Amino acid sequence: MTPHQMTRRSCGDDRSAMLGFLALSMQELAEARDGRTARAARTRNAVVDALLDLVEEGHLRPPAALVAQRAGVSLRSVYQHFDDLETLFRVAAERHQQRLADLEPLPRELPAELEPRVSAFVGHQARWLEAISPMARAAALQAPFSAGVAARTAAARARHREKVGAVFAPELRRARRSEDLLHAVEMASGWSTWEGLRSAIGLSLDEAVRVVELTLLSLLRP
Repeated sequence: MTPHQMTRRSCGDDRSAMLGFLALSMQELAEARDGRTARAARTRNAVVDALLDLVEEGHLRPPAALVAQRAGVSLRSVYQHFDDLETLFRVAAERHQQRLADLEPLPRELPAELEPRVSAFVGHQARWLEAISPMARAAALQAPFSAGVAARTAAARARHREKVGAVFAPELRRARRSEDLLHAVEMASGWSTWEGLRSAIGLSLDEAVRVVELTLLSLLRP
C-alpha cells in the first residue's frame, strides 16, 4: 500500500470514527431527552393524582405544599409544571372527567313507561352524582375565581339539560309550559339538588333516590 493510499485509508477511518461518535452522541442525547420527558410526565401525573386524591378525601382547596407532599415532590416542582393552582385544578378536572367518562352516558334504551323510566334514570344519576360529588364541591368553590373551571361547570350543566330533554321528551312535548317543566326537571335531578339531599339534609343514598323519583313523577305525570 502506497503512502497516499495509507493516508486516504486513515482519513476514512477517522471520518467513520467521527460519524460513529456523533451518532452515539446523538443517540445518548435523545435518550437523555426522552428520560427527562418521561420523568417530567411522571412528576406531572403524580401532582395531578395527588390533588385528585386530596379532593376525594375532602380537601376541597388543598394548598400547593400539601399537594407536593402527597405527590412526593418539592413545592418548586409543582410550580415548574403548573403556572398556578388554578391551572393545576383545571388539568385535574379534565383528568377526573376522563376517569369517569364511562359513567356519564345513559343506557341505550330506557323503558317507555314513565315510572320505570324515572326509576332507571334516577338510578343512573345517583351513581354518576355520587362519583362526581367530591370534584363538584371543589369546582363550586373554584369556579368564581377560574374562568376555565366555570366554563367546565357550565358545560356539565348543558350536558345534563340535554340528557333530561332527551329522556323526558314525550312528557315535555305534551306540557303546556314545556320550557318551565324542563327547568324544573333539570333542577330536581341535578347535582345541586343531590348535594342538598345528601349533605345538607343528610339523607342516605336510597332515601335521596326516592325523593328525586317522587319529585320527578310529581312533575311529569299528566
